[in-house]
Amino acid sequence: MPPVGRTLKPQEKDALNSSLIIFVVGGPGSGKETQCKNMAAKYGFCHVGLGQLLRQEARQHTQRGRQIRDVMLQGLLVPTVGRAPSAVIVLDCSMETMVQRVLRRGQLEHREDDSEPAIHRRLDTHYTSCEPVLNFYQHKKLLRSILAEDSPESVFIKCCSVIESLQ
Repeated sequence: MPPVGRTLKPQEKDALNSSLIIFVVGGPGSGKETQCKNMAAKYGFCHVGLGQLLRQEARQHTQRGRQIRDVMLQGLLVPTVGRAPSAVIVLDCSMETMVQRVLRRGQLEHREDDSEPAIHRRLDTHYTSCEPVLNFYQHKKLLRSILAEDSPESVFIKCCSVIESLQ
C-alpha cells in the first residue's frame, strides 16, 4: 500500500471504524478489491469483499453454492443486502480498461468467472443494475465518483481524499 498523508492516530482510527460504512462500487476490473484492501490497511477498516465471499460459497457442493455459481457463470449479479453507507465510492473506468484488467486477472488467478463472454455479460449487467442504485445514492448526496483509469496508487490517493473528507 502506498503511503498517503499522515498516519492516523489510534483514536482517529477508532472514530472512523465505529461510524463509517463505505460502499465501493465499480464494474468488474475497476479496482474495487485493490482499493478496499488498501483502505482497510491504512484506516483499519474491516473489508468485506462480497465477490470473494460469493466465490467461496459457489465452490461449496450445496444447493445455494450451485445457484450462486450458476448466476456468476452467467455473468449476472448475485443479490445482496446490507446497512446504509456513509458514502458510496464509484470507481469509474472505461469498458476497455475493465475487460483488459479482468482478462489479466483471470489468467493470473484462474477464475472461472473471468472469461471474456462472462466479463461482457457482467459489464452489461453492472451498467443496467447499477444505474438506479447510483441515482439513488446521488440523490442522497452520498456518491463520490473517482476516475479509476490511473495507477492503483493514484486511485488510492483519491480514495483517501474521500475518506478523509468524511471525518
